[in-house]
Amino acid sequence: MSPNPFDPTFDQLPHSIPVFPLTGVLLLPRGKLPLNIFEPRYLAMTRDALAGDRMIGMIQPMPREGAGPPSLYPMGCAGRITSFTETEDGRFLVTLTGVCRFRPGLELATTRGYRRVVPDWGGFEADLEETDGGIDRPRLLAGLKAYFRQQDISANWDAIGEAPDERLVTSLSMICPFEPPEKQALLEAPDLPTRAKMLLALIEMAVHDKGGGDPCCH
Repeated sequence: MSPNPFDPTFDQLPHSIPVFPLTGVLLLPRGKLPLNIFEPRYLAMTRDALAGDRMIGMIQPMPREGAGPPSLYPMGCAGRITSFTETEDGRFLVTLTGVCRFRPGLELATTRGYRRVVPDWGGFEADLEETDGGIDRPRLLAGLKAYFRQQDISANWDAIGEAPDERLVTSLSMICPFEPPEKQALLEAPDLPTRAKMLLALIEMAVHDKGGGDPCCH
């Protein structure tokens, strides 16, 4: 795949980014995340991002302890606004495309209500390069078919079969309704083969869990 001319290079990644803390929401490099923005502070965040580098950091908040804003998980993923629509009832519908993971550093003061941090991009240079291979694709597809059968989900198996390895693993990791710590573990996996093995383990555990959970979609 040809590089997107609008994507930043590693040395062009910003020195500070707004963060959007959402529990159970995962963004991975090159993943597509639709967002429905309606809170005033996040409307302000979106306006500011659109006026600048269009970058927003998705990160999960830790369980709240006491007063004040919750702490953040130790890793998130920054995405670039690649689609934007405004609605007549005052909402923004945006799509974030994942660019690079980060570790949140110093939290900066803001006058617009949303949170902003200095991101540490160190060690994530490879996030900007698409990778494929190194996954047990037949076993993953077999587990996925069993999971979808259990959850009574229909799927376009031809499209799934043709999807490149990274796109398949990224999409499944983002949309499947895993618990927040499991989503975080998928985010923190160091490479595609490790993430694929973790994803397969979560799917196979769900297949054997008669409680099942919600279908793998939002």
